[in-house]
Order: sequence, then C-alpha cells, then structure tokens
Amino acid sequence: MVIDDNLDKLGLKSITKPTDISLHTSKNLSRDKIARFGAESPGEYEVAGVIVHGVAARAHIDEEGNNAAIVYTIEAEDLRVAIVGHIFPDLSDDQVEQIGHVDVVIVPVGGNGYTLDGVGALQIIKKLEPKLIIPTHYADKSIKYEVPQAELADALKGLAMEPTETVAKLKLKSSELTDATQLVVVERQ
Repeated sequence: MVIDDNLDKLGLKSITKPTDISLHTSKNLSRDKIARFGAESPGEYEVAGVIVHGVAARAHIDEEGNNAAIVYTIEAEDLRVAIVGHIFPDLSDDQVEQIGHVDVVIVPVGGNGYTLDGVGALQIIKKLEPKLIIPTHYADKSIKYEVPQAELADALKGLAMEPTETVAKLKLKSSELTDATQLVVVERQ
C-alpha cells in the first residue's frame, strides 16, 4: 500500500508499482495510473483482504465547509491504522465516529502553514487516542517540499512527546501494542 506518492514532484522517485494499492489524502493529488487499485475520495473499499475507509475532512488550507481532504483508516490483520493527511486539526465528533477506534495514527507534523504542526497533530491524536503514533512530513534534506517543513525535534516539542524508539523498519502486530501511547519515528530509507 502506498499513500500520497507524489515523490516525483518532491525531487525523489515514485515508488508505486502495478501490484500496489494507492491512496491519496487530497483530491488535489492525481491518482497513480499504474497501481492495481487507487482511491482519492471518501468511501469504503475492500482490496486483497484489506478494508479501507475514507472520511471527508477539511484540508489544512481550505475554508470552513470545504472537505477536499480524506482521512483513511486501513484495517488488516487485527490492526486499524489512520492515515491523516494535510487536514485542519479540528475533527468533528461525526468524523471521529466515522474514523472509529484506531491502533495507529500516521500524522504529518511539519507545519509552516502547509500541513499540521506538532500542536495540530496533538489535537488529532487526543481525539483518536491511538496506541502508536508515527510522525511524518517533517524536514528532510533529500525532499524538496513546496514549503520548508519543521525539523522533527521542533515538531515533537509541539506534540509534547519523546520517541519511544527510532527504527529503520516497523512491523506491527496488534498483540505487541500496549495501552500506553507510544511515538515511534520510522527513518526514511
């Protein structure tokens, strides 16, 4: 599964393959034509035993009432993961109910008016109450973001959390998650 593969626009190489499931958290990102299955709108999908549910949300830079972003939940092998894109940090009770219980939240933290910062990400985390948080979309010298992103250390100050661990690869099993919320940094390969 590949989420928001716009790496070619950021100075890197696209990673989507013909066998992938491709999801886009914004209607402004064009869907990958080569993926086996792609979604760029709210709805419920089941592909290869994976259940994907997209919930409409206000994009970070949208006016109130405009829902051009999508929060996806992905359910597979007893794990529920929420993919939070560039959304406005104030989810309604209805949206939180549609998203439902999640074990893991993958959330952008780079801020600077482009996406959620640590404080906005913390608002989302408090509403969704995951067991594991994975921060994304922060400064990386090899990525040419349209708007400079905050360094991870600065974003984590806004989250008021320290990483439990930093890993190169993360394999999750629901039985290994604890009730205490943890923050794990996954290094880009």
